[in-house]
Amino acid sequence: MKASNQPVDNPIEDPHTGSAYMPSHSSGHPQIPGPSALDDGAEAVAAAGGLHNYQLQLHAEYGSVVRFPLPGAGAAVSIADPVLLEATAKINKRPEKLFEFLAPLQEAGNLQTIPADEHGPWRRVMLSVLAGRPSHEAHFAQFAALTTELADRWAGQDGPISLQKDLSELSLHMICQYALGGGLESAGSAGRVVSAFETVLTEFMSQEGPGKDRADEALAYLRATVDKVLAAHRERDTAEQADRSDLIAALLAAGESPARIRDTVLMTMLAAHHTTGVAISWTLYLLAKHPDAAARVAKELDDVLGDRAVPEYGDLKRLTYLDMVLREAMRLYPPGPYGAREATEDLVLGDYTVPAGTTIFYPFWAVHMNPEYWPDPQVFDPERFTPEASAKRPRLAYIPFGIGPRSCEGAVLATVEAELVLASLLKRFRLELPAGQTVTPIERFVLWAAEDIHVTLTPRDPANSPRT
Repeated sequence: MKASNQPVDNPIEDPHTGSAYMPSHSSGHPQIPGPSALDDGAEAVAAAGGLHNYQLQLHAEYGSVVRFPLPGAGAAVSIADPVLLEATAKINKRPEKLFEFLAPLQEAGNLQTIPADEHGPWRRVMLSVLAGRPSHEAHFAQFAALTTELADRWAGQDGPISLQKDLSELSLHMICQYALGGGLESAGSAGRVVSAFETVLTEFMSQEGPGKDRADEALAYLRATVDKVLAAHRERDTAEQADRSDLIAALLAAGESPARIRDTVLMTMLAAHHTTGVAISWTLYLLAKHPDAAARVAKELDDVLGDRAVPEYGDLKRLTYLDMVLREAMRLYPPGPYGAREATEDLVLGDYTVPAGTTIFYPFWAVHMNPEYWPDPQVFDPERFTPEASAKRPRLAYIPFGIGPRSCEGAVLATVEAELVLASLLKRFRLELPAGQTVTPIERFVLWAAEDIHVTLTPRDPANSPRT
């Protein structure tokens, strides 16, 4: 990323008073470059086609550290260099303004912005379940069954498949089963829970009218469902150690309040729903565009799985090329294209000083497109993720799940789900893109495709599949 050779005098908004000021040069630190406009940035973001594209443009023009007006948050500092990101990696604070839109979903404090002293213990409980092998193995058969149901439906469908629609629905079914478990059988049907959550997602921000009413009704139903599951846990596990595969049981054993448990379940569903589905979708899209890579994945699946249509949990670690393909897909199309923190102390970023209270912006996509660490960054090349190639890059050059103590607790679980689904679908089908299709990334909670991604399917015959 080139640095701008334009001197730009940019006032920075004081994070405490809201007034603009010019940073002092007495410390010897130069001003952070960036656009000179002092508006809220919304017009520039819209003109770029979204905040994700705007970040690519900013860093291409001004370099790896940019000051820019972030809509809804005033001035922010965006960092696209993985080495400089290290100075921010321990920050455990998110800007409250940017995440207040999620507040209506939560009763016990916004889990995206709860203070560090509350967040730390809560995160440890979450990781003990979401990142643990017992949890993955306990739910793997259910995930495989749901994936097989989708594959069977695809096999009987005429015409193109809508990847993001179907795979987001699959990932929501998975996380409902995961977060609520067997309690769904007595507390409410999985289908109704999925439908209610979709209503909440699409309509909860409605301020008035039938949309808000439907969202309120759906949210009340979801909370009541979690309460029923929680009550069943209390009856069953009163004197037992928390099950390390059961999220609600672990939160209950940790002494979390019913409201905090409800909020956690809803936030887990929200975070896991679109993100996993779109990550799988973009991976299948790239494989459809690159048949040589798809053939190599198919050969690996045939070698590892043999005649089995679905992998077992232990097979995933042997699917090394599939893992590289998934990682490269999330580099090119990170499901969540950006994140944010709030500096809790003055930071030194190379030649620049950033005052405490400043919004630090993480442009994941721009980091993943930094040519200093990713030569020919637009090119799809899974070989970037061989152990040898990965060892040569800074650890924060690849950050699809964020960084530090506010990174995604479900990153490992999401990877397990994605690799299971990819392996199962690619074992059964070859994918082709319809002629003339245009795929445009846009922001819709995640990095979505504007008109979805459509593919046509051909059943595979492993005995006659190409061997490369």
